[in-house]
Amino acid sequence: MSEPPSRGAERDLFRDTWVRYLGYANEVGEAFRSLVPAAVVWLSYGVSSSYVLADAIDKGKKARDVPGPEAGRSSRVTVAVVDTFVWQALASVAIPGFTINRVCAASLYILSTATHWPLAVRKWTTTTLGLLAIPVIIHPIDSLQDPSLMVPAP
Repeated sequence: MSEPPSRGAERDLFRDTWVRYLGYANEVGEAFRSLVPAAVVWLSYGVSSSYVLADAIDKGKKARDVPGPEAGRSSRVTVAVVDTFVWQALASVAIPGFTINRVCAASLYILSTATHWPLAVRKWTTTTLGLLAIPVIIHPIDSLQDPSLMVPAP
């Protein structure tokens, strides 16, 4: 996650607080896919998508409130909403969801062919691997948004 805002900087509810992690709810759903009904996985996507929509609306409201000529306000708001929505949909829902889905599918397949473990053990192992992969993929995806996060500060 990004660095906390400096003094005097406005704190972004959707990027600087625990609310940020709601965007990754679908990853947890994907990790548990082999153990829960599909409706639970879809519900996790609903949570993540709601986060994305709320963040886009928030950024649109902030763009609307920026002082400037009235003529460009509509464009400014539209750009803020679309930019935030597209970025968050990719970075919080689509890319991580696909990644965890494939990690879990591959691990379940490998465990099925390489071991004689009972199905329940293979499914729980797959879920555990999926959950462990979440923090590994969050930082690189967030770094795409803020390149300064890619290189550790001196």
